Amino acid sequence: MNSRRDFLQKLAASAAALPFLSAHHAFGNTELPHATAQDPTLRVALMGLGGYASRVAEAIQSCKRTKITGLISGTPAKLADWGTRFGVPETSRYNYENFDRIKDNPNIDAVYVITPNALHHDQVIRVAKAGKHAICEKPMALNAIEGQEMVDACTKAGVKLLVGYRMHFEPKTVEVVRMRAAGEFGAIKFFQGQCGFRIGDPTQWRLDKDLAGGGALMDIGVYAINGSRYMIGEEPVWVTAQETKTDPVKFKEGVDETILFQLGFPSGAVASCLSTYSMGYLDRFFLNGEKGFAEMQPSTGYGPIKGRTNKGELTQPHVTHQTLQMDAMAGIILDGNTPPVPVDGHEGLKDLKIIDAIYRACATGTKQELNLS
Repeated sequence: MNSRRDFLQKLAASAAALPFLSAHHAFGNTELPHATAQDPTLRVALMGLGGYASRVAEAIQSCKRTKITGLISGTPAKLADWGTRFGVPETSRYNYENFDRIKDNPNIDAVYVITPNALHHDQVIRVAKAGKHAICEKPMALNAIEGQEMVDACTKAGVKLLVGYRMHFEPKTVEVVRMRAAGEFGAIKFFQGQCGFRIGDPTQWRLDKDLAGGGALMDIGVYAINGSRYMIGEEPVWVTAQETKTDPVKFKEGVDETILFQLGFPSGAVASCLSTYSMGYLDRFFLNGEKGFAEMQPSTGYGPIKGRTNKGELTQPHVTHQTLQMDAMAGIILDGNTPPVPVDGHEGLKDLKIIDAIYRACATGTKQELNLS
């Protein structure tokens, strides 16, 4: 574990999106595309074989259009173990120094980057230069400058850059967004997003500013930021924020413990959100409109998501989020599909611009204007 951490630190040291679609065009069919055995398969290499990658790998086993054909890790033992478990030959296993060789591997279409935040920028750019599509975990980068460079690199290379926004494919979430877009809640007035848990091990990378780029906001606060945008259906134009820290030993300088932030939207709708590493049982979205409401709790956990609206309980069946995500991303990359809520690099860049503004608001105590175009 220490050698893994040391390697990541060394490597780090060296190193809505498109306009929201109308209800008619985005949600004319609320079912996700049905995959068949005849559809082409997205061949994916997983980069960073940690806990979340394990979840993704298991979910892919139920995918109809995605399979694991490559592995990238700094730990030889993991490469051997995962290679055996998922049938990846040694010729498709790479480390962080040599993974540029994927350029010559025709059995890899895309690389899913599931590493600490500080590594995303350089790794995605290297993937793009190797001519492979990139799927990157959120947040896409440490800041908007890095994010823009990643978008530009993928555009230049002619490859797609997607972000792991699994909630954009979750059926209950998709239904609430459909209802809002169809006007069933009336004019939206308010959104509340609460995201928090009590973080454990103080030595983990999520509490290391050099690797995480911050604290709770860079981890779970992204859900409330992104959720406010797709739930309200607009792009925010200002943000205010306040930071609270009760444990400066665990949450060192530059690692936020708790941040409250507020977003304003062109229609006059407002959002009030909480991101924290020191309070549990916080996983709730609430959307209020002139004619109705939607409440989801849990709203972003691995599931099942639970929710209700003024019209009753949401009853869409639970399917493993990452399974839905990866098959949908196969459709985006291979077929050119357009999802109801975007998951491309521009979507990730907008969230990074908001994150930058939230940190500026905390530091200055002033309202920050936003321009996400």
